[in-house]
Amino acid sequence: MTDPIRLGFAMTGSFCTFSQVLPVIRQLAKSNEVTAVLSPAAAETDTRFYRAEDLLRELEQITGRKPMRTIAEAEQVGPGKLFDVLLAAPCTGNTLAKLNLGITDTSVLMAIKAQLRNGRPVVLALSTNDALSNAAKNIGGLLNRRDLYFVPFSQDDPEKKPRSMAANFGLCEAALDAALEGRQLQPIIL
Repeated sequence: MTDPIRLGFAMTGSFCTFSQVLPVIRQLAKSNEVTAVLSPAAAETDTRFYRAEDLLRELEQITGRKPMRTIAEAEQVGPGKLFDVLLAAPCTGNTLAKLNLGITDTSVLMAIKAQLRNGRPVVLALSTNDALSNAAKNIGGLLNRRDLYFVPFSQDDPEKKPRSMAANFGLCEAALDAALEGRQLQPIIL
């Protein structure tokens, strides 16, 4: 990215990937206006990986603004045309399924819906243990949607979790650049 952009950075509850996602946010926030949007699971759940209040504090420190946490806050993405592009990282299988079915019951899903209503790009960086089973139909359905793009992904632990896949979070910036040009970064599956 050469010119600064207004980036929505939506996080859902794939807690084990937060340590990979936070450096991406930090890097992107150096030269762009970044606003975090958190699902209730990401914003409110204490786990062995992160305490919720620590995550909120860190995101506010990185972006310089409080994360969006409610559906009402995220709804403003549409009429305000707040983001040039929105990146959902990590994007869980639960969020993929709801998005594929048109369900809008979290702040992240509302932000995505609001972004898409304006014909603006959304990039999904998936992280799901069932990508090669139940979530596969949702991934397939979303691959065919207009203005939706994926960060390239691969199996993250084929031996211990043979159906699990995760985005290559190091490719988030390249995927954002491609989406802003209206194209999918290839190859999608690494």
